[in-house]
Amino acid sequence: MKLRILGSAGAELPDFRPPAFLIDESLLLDAGTIGSVLTEEEQWNIRNIFITHAHLDHIRSIPALADNIIVKNLRHQVDVYAPVSVIDALRNHLFNGLIWPDFTALPTPEEPVLRFNLVEPFKPVFLGEGGQERRCDDGYILTAIPVHHTVPAVGYCVENNGKRLVYTGDTGPTQEIWRYASGADALIVEVSFPNSQEPLALLTQHLCCSLLEKELAKMDVLPRRILITHPKPQYYQLIKEEIQQMNIKQLELLRDGNIYEV
Repeated sequence: MKLRILGSAGAELPDFRPPAFLIDESLLLDAGTIGSVLTEEEQWNIRNIFITHAHLDHIRSIPALADNIIVKNLRHQVDVYAPVSVIDALRNHLFNGLIWPDFTALPTPEEPVLRFNLVEPFKPVFLGEGGQERRCDDGYILTAIPVHHTVPAVGYCVENNGKRLVYTGDTGPTQEIWRYASGADALIVEVSFPNSQEPLALLTQHLCCSLLEKELAKMDVLPRRILITHPKPQYYQLIKEEIQQMNIKQLELLRDGNIYEV
């Protein structure tokens, strides 16, 4: 799996963009950043978007993507997968004809730009070649795992060709997802705050390095690569130093634009 980091910050400042992780050019985990990084042609390659939770920094680029598609008059549909809480929020508070047009019914209800798909915890979604949903042996398997955040949230386990990537999304101390992350080829896990702000991390259900260390201990086998996302830009350098002090060779603090082979 080719993993491209479109955005990996916990806030927006110059050179720091909201979370979005593009897999093999067509599968997107969260959608905080799309059009500010991808060319038009690259945007048309996106077929499936999996959303972890309804906070704005994880969904905010979907409206612009839909608008770009319809302006070009493309016959292109993007499937958005998310828990029911996220789909309800998207329908009622974003694609409601007031904040933004309802692209689940445009250009026609029969062939809309966006199609919302419900994901249920621990129930795998099978994507075949070309991104079509079907049970298959040669495509992607994505499983939503509940995590602990201030709103209902999940992380995702992505499996393809014998490789396994796990993305926590936003979470505080949690439990179930570590069973999937143990021994994975790659783990994308958040660290939002420096250790001095551990009380704030717990209050907002995020992680800092001192909390992450306890979470990693819940796995039998550490992932081969542990990629840290969602740092607050104001504390990026301090968080980087605290990650280095953990002295775990697999750990790496992400920067937008990085590309990995998982």
